[in-house]
Amino acid sequence: MTEQTSRVFVYGTLLTGEVNHEIAAPYLQNVKPGKVKGKLYDVGSYPALVVDQEGEVVGEWLTITIDGIRRMDELEDYEEGRNDNEYERVWIRDCTQEIEGYVYVYHPDKALHLPLIESGSWRQHRPKKRNA
Repeated sequence: MTEQTSRVFVYGTLLTGEVNHEIAAPYLQNVKPGKVKGKLYDVGSYPALVVDQEGEVVGEWLTITIDGIRRMDELEDYEEGRNDNEYERVWIRDCTQEIEGYVYVYHPDKALHLPLIESGSWRQHRPKKRNA
């Protein structure tokens, strides 16, 4: 019997080679580059995505087991139906290819005073933070 999987779009510390990728790695079936409509904000040691038709966020689509999604929910402190989640897990489509799945998004009001990551890419932005 094959284990049930789903896709999750990641754009920050869960990306391949980033600090929290080890949380997803044991449950990973496939990785594919992708882009979604949104804006990326700098929260400090991690980014936050706000869905927005004006921008694009660069990341990866992870095909991951349901146990992997549970582990990612723990990392993002997400609990279905809870009112005070820092992130919400919602369904999203890639803007350049026929892929869709979950993504962890930030509430737009929480991002109002955060610095915008103009490139839409955490990988491009993070090294600049160290040099600043």
